[in-house]
Amino acid sequence: MNGLFSRFRNSLALKVIVSTVVLSLGVIYVAGSALNSQLSAGIKKVNLESSLTEARSTIFSAKYRLVLAQGEKEEAVRKVIDDVISAATSLTTSENAREVIFIKSEGNTKNINYAITSNFVDPNSIPKYLSMSVRKSNENVWSYITIRYVDGRKVPGLAIGEKVQIPNAGRYEMYLVFSLSNQNATLALITRYLLLTGFFLIFLIGLITWMVLRQVVKPVREAAQIASKFTSGDFSERMHVRSQDEMAILAMAFNDMAESLAEQFARLENLSRVQQRFVSDVSHELRTPLTTLRMASEVIYSANEDFDPVLTRSSELMVAQLDRFERLLEDLLEISRFDAEAAELEAVDFDLISLVRRCADDLALVAHQNSTELRIYTIASEVSISADIRRVERILRNLLTNAIDFADEKPITITIVASDEDVAVGVRDSGIGLDESSLNRVFDRFWRADLSRARTRGGTGLGLSIALEDARLHNGELEVWGRPDKGAHFVLTLPRKESTSINSRLIKLQPDDFHE
Repeated sequence: MNGLFSRFRNSLALKVIVSTVVLSLGVIYVAGSALNSQLSAGIKKVNLESSLTEARSTIFSAKYRLVLAQGEKEEAVRKVIDDVISAATSLTTSENAREVIFIKSEGNTKNINYAITSNFVDPNSIPKYLSMSVRKSNENVWSYITIRYVDGRKVPGLAIGEKVQIPNAGRYEMYLVFSLSNQNATLALITRYLLLTGFFLIFLIGLITWMVLRQVVKPVREAAQIASKFTSGDFSERMHVRSQDEMAILAMAFNDMAESLAEQFARLENLSRVQQRFVSDVSHELRTPLTTLRMASEVIYSANEDFDPVLTRSSELMVAQLDRFERLLEDLLEISRFDAEAAELEAVDFDLISLVRRCADDLALVAHQNSTELRIYTIASEVSISADIRRVERILRNLLTNAIDFADEKPITITIVASDEDVAVGVRDSGIGLDESSLNRVFDRFWRADLSRARTRGGTGLGLSIALEDARLHNGELEVWGRPDKGAHFVLTLPRKESTSINSRLIKLQPDDFHE
């Protein structure tokens, strides 16, 4: 059942066919019901009028013969009644058989009894309400009844009755009862044929819909398959143009779009390769003069005691800027590796808590200079993971350095939580924070939340971007939360085993100490 529902949900052709068939079924049902009702009403009306005509004629003939039998003996009168019954049950222009019933009217006290029925019909077939209507009316009265026979058979029928006067016997009721078996069989046959015709029409409508849809859906399905190949980078497929109709125009437009996309992607890929090669080559080429400059600056800096204050300060600035330049080159080289998808993990087993403590100890002096402190909270004494320790340490140092820069002389909280599959590290500062627009750009390359303050701190603007790439290289995630003047919260989540994915977020991104 689930497979059928899934196929219906994923197939446009099946949806259209089922919808068309269901709607057509409703239309055909309404039309067929109306037609069947009209045909049934027409047949019943014609049969009723024919039966009424025959009943009037038969009852009039019986009345006439009974009038002629006035003064005759009982045997002669009974013979007249038998002749009436015989003639009425054998001579008919109707397709339905008919029976005759003579019933003694209520209140008739004559001793002679001419009550009789033809072919063993049970006189109780005539309902009391019909008998009462016949006695009260001077014309014939009719009603649909069930004809019962003494042998137990029951047949649907039409009873038409009228009062008659039998010589020397008083008032009686004469009924002509017409069997409706043939009429009902005809109606059932019409209903069956209407049903068969309806099902045949439904089949034809479904077949026609499928044939029409095939001409429309097949090119669409072909376009979807080719588009799925586009997403995987294969732009060699094209749609076949077989005609000059609207679908052919769509196919040609699709092919033109594919050609344009292929050219654009080729141009962008070439530009990306050139850019990556340029960044990589320039970074490598700059390392040689940078090494020479560093050696020269260290020589100058080592002799700055003999310099005047201006030259001493200049040598210090030169060393600091060379350090910043070297970090920038290292970051650019790492970015070029990520762009070229050449970054690789060198996983080893290590204790994450020990690594966090070491990073915090290394940055403790920097934190002290910024009038803040690093506080580590964890309930475990050791958390072993399999990961690239160099990259994880780089992530932690980037997060801690960033928190120190923007802590605004407030303490920084480092939280470590681990499960059997994952481990999470949260770095929470209560400094200047981030606004809503900055949250979407905080991991962008060369972007700074506060240009003036970040510039004085000498950041490259690549640290968080590299940290995010390192986290995702481990199949982990690095997320950020922040509010202006409420600080920021970075959460790093990593799998504890290599080549696995994270299963849950162990630390809430919005910190518990924040309230709207």
